[in-house]
Amino acid sequence: MIKSNLKGVTENIRKTGFIILSFYTIAAFLMLLFDFFNLFDFSETALNNQIYSPPSISHLCGTDRLGRDVCLRTLQGSTIAFEVVFLSLFFSLLIGLPLGLISGFFGGYIDKSLSIVMDTIFSIPVILLSVVIAFILGRGVINAALALCIVYSPQYFRLIRNQTLLIKSENYVEASNLAGLSTIKVILKYIFPNVITPLPVLLTLNAADSVLVLGSLGFLGLGVPVNIPEWGSDLNLALTALPTGIWWTALYPGFAMFFLVLALSFIGEDLEESFNK
Repeated sequence: MIKSNLKGVTENIRKTGFIILSFYTIAAFLMLLFDFFNLFDFSETALNNQIYSPPSISHLCGTDRLGRDVCLRTLQGSTIAFEVVFLSLFFSLLIGLPLGLISGFFGGYIDKSLSIVMDTIFSIPVILLSVVIAFILGRGVINAALALCIVYSPQYFRLIRNQTLLIKSENYVEASNLAGLSTIKVILKYIFPNVITPLPVLLTLNAADSVLVLGSLGFLGLGVPVNIPEWGSDLNLALTALPTGIWWTALYPGFAMFFLVLALSFIGEDLEESFNK
């Protein structure tokens, strides 16, 4: 009875995560289409809007200090969040995956050197390291993705290295080496397919974490340029108006960030539980 209830709760959590994530995906895609076809232009339409207008039928989430629609701006923030998170995780895999394979398979001085570098980066707090890198690189979508990439690369390196160390000691790998297969063939045919199985779990959990880190960078003014809608920077701008009773400019970007992180965390935890089984 207890097991069946737990299974039902787990399935509900997974479904909830995917439903929320689907909504964000659709919103991000629609915003890209609107932007591509120039269906809205904040620089022109905002001139006709009242600043700090409360939520109403014409503006469901109200307007901000420049008269921009908070609802549309919050929805546009999902696009930049998806873009930066995808690029950062892609770059992280591009660095961590091959280096982890090389380090774990060859060992020796290569393994020691790479492990020292990656462990040093890994020991620095995520927020502190991302802030420093973002400050050095400056604002920009690619720069924000690179800042997050450097932060998360050691995690993929450590995971792939440890998996490689385990798998290369298996009998079938040793047999392939004795059979005279080249190193590249052994890695691609026997090592690589087996080391990537836990990657979806780490990718999902890192995606949730990177949304928060991106928001932190935007809040500190170190994320994307000011003309690009982003939840962290919008929360920063909302702080000045919050004491005067203007709550909607902070509420909706905050909720948008919270529910996206929640959805990714739900999916990540479910994947981790399934992998552990």
